[in-house]
Amino acid sequence: MLTNLRKLLLFVSLLISLLSVQGQSTGDQKIEWLTFQEAIKRNATNPKKIFIDVFTDWCGWCKRMDATTFKDSTVVMTFNKYFHAVKLDAEGNDTVVFSGYTFINPNPGGKRSTHQLAAALLQGKMSYPSFVILDDSNRMLTTLPGFQPVERIIPVLNFFGENNYKKMSWEQYSQKMAGQKQMQSDPKKPE
Repeated sequence: MLTNLRKLLLFVSLLISLLSVQGQSTGDQKIEWLTFQEAIKRNATNPKKIFIDVFTDWCGWCKRMDATTFKDSTVVMTFNKYFHAVKLDAEGNDTVVFSGYTFINPNPGGKRSTHQLAAALLQGKMSYPSFVILDDSNRMLTTLPGFQPVERIIPVLNFFGENNYKKMSWEQYSQKMAGQKQMQSDPKKPE
């Protein structure tokens, strides 16, 4: 009887230990946000795609992305695996040197004055939030405007992160993923 009680206590204590460690690891996971220049510098020694979140302080949808999508554990893991993640304040005052050009905010004290780098990356189509993905050679792959819920951003991150964009179009990739989902949700029984 005493041996069974010891085994039970040992099992319970191991279970509690495992649960507390598991809870810490998922709770501590975050996207490692960098400045634009930090990402470019890291990319020189650790090539990855660069995901740029172009935001403003007053943008409600930007704040919602931070509170929801960018907190999702699958999104966090995907970001940290495939991307250098950048937060770029579209109205910020930082001077950024990139590809031999110096980008500034020409009117830093002005209301809603746009930083030149944000305008260049978004090709003048200023909408917040917007996202830009650069390849590991710092060339633009795509821009993605607007709030992106988890279920919409994960396929985009995987499409670019896994280099599927080199093998097929977005439409082909989307159809392939939809077919795989259909097979998973409606498996045929063996006959």
